[in-house]
Amino acid sequence: MELKNRIRELRFKHNEMSQQELADLIGVSRMTIYSMEKGKYIPSTVLAIKLARVFNTTVEDIFSLSEVEE
Repeated sequence: MELKNRIRELRFKHNEMSQQELADLIGVSRMTIYSMEKGKYIPSTVLAIKLARVFNTTVEDIFSLSEVEE
């Protein structure tokens, strides 16, 4: 299973929010946002909930699991 996310898409839907602006809102570094968007960092539950609050949506709307072909 692979964790997919819509963070980049949602940032652009919210007034083209920068990675730094989002990072400042949720209390992480810009590199954390970058790493999440690239799928290299899996956020904690707390961080996922903070993202959902910023984007006024659900965690499930931001993150999803997909099958990985082997």
